[in-house]
Amino acid sequence: MKASFVRMLAVGACIAGGVLGLAGTASAADPRGVNANSGTVGIVSGGVEGTYVRIAADLASVLDDGDTLRVLPMLGKGSVQNLKDVVLLKGIDVGIVQSDVLAYAKRERLLPNLDRRIKYIAKLYNEELHILAGPEVTRIEDLAGRKVNVDVQGSGTSMTASLVFDMLGIKVEPQANDQALALEKLRKGEIAAMAYVAGKPTRLFRDLKAGDGLHFLSVPMSAALLDTYLPSRLTSADYDGLIAPGEQVDTVAVGAVMAVYGWERDLERHRKVARFVDAFFSRFDEFLKPPRHPKWKEVNLAADVPGWTRFEPAEQWLRQASAAKEPQTAAARKEEFRSFVEQRGVPPQQAEKLFEQFLLWQARSQQ
Repeated sequence: MKASFVRMLAVGACIAGGVLGLAGTASAADPRGVNANSGTVGIVSGGVEGTYVRIAADLASVLDDGDTLRVLPMLGKGSVQNLKDVVLLKGIDVGIVQSDVLAYAKRERLLPNLDRRIKYIAKLYNEELHILAGPEVTRIEDLAGRKVNVDVQGSGTSMTASLVFDMLGIKVEPQANDQALALEKLRKGEIAAMAYVAGKPTRLFRDLKAGDGLHFLSVPMSAALLDTYLPSRLTSADYDGLIAPGEQVDTVAVGAVMAVYGWERDLERHRKVARFVDAFFSRFDEFLKPPRHPKWKEVNLAADVPGWTRFEPAEQWLRQASAAKEPQTAAARKEEFRSFVEQRGVPPQQAEKLFEQFLLWQARSQQ
């Protein structure tokens, strides 16, 4: 299962590099590959063990219909690199990134004019900071001066871990190994701990047991942390092999965002991503059913992301959906009002006048 999944992503990456970036694969019906490329959306996600890649795979499974819309999930190297890829690479239309990456990129001046060039389609879910440590470490403060893996350079984990340790005043010796290698080094005692930002429960820690000698460290809450991150918890329901029933580990969470380049409306890339947005929003209920990742149940498509600007087709779709629901809402409101007055013995003619007065009062209150 896992091997086939990795092969699918590898094929997606190869196709994106060749089909999207260059001329495209021709067919008998479409010799220049124009239709194939106009319906293809490349999505850069994360590492093979992370949540991003599972979300991207779900997008392909649900939305890919062949010619009209073809979704190609690709492995990525973390939020910072994904943001750069969305801006700079021809084959990347959408990138899944952490919500704090835009502020980080602006602060570090990684790319010019980011407010104009980067938009978002939707906030997806929250991802938790996991700090897994060896048996000799009991508190996060014990990591001062020790080797702690923070994932590869440019990754979201590397960015978030550096910010969190700075806010807590803990100076660690950062290591830049990929997460699978870091877990092996932690087991061997070559590093004291590893940081990993991923939606719980992450596949990487799924098979770990208490007998392995590893455990999660609590992240103490502080005013500085809460200005940027959300409080969260890891429980036995997430990792029954590492956390005993009834116990919990406090940590922080950061939002995952579906980022997109802010294409101008008259360009084909804009129209292509707009079609993707329409398909994604229209068929969103399908992501809430098995076997899709449980993190989809946390998604609120209308949720705003501070510091970000929503992609115009996404904003327009939400406005139209809200307007379409309004008549139903008004009808339901009138039915509830009718039931309310009937229970109190109000005559029908008087009830109608009362409802009209209620609507007038409500409109004035909103103004």
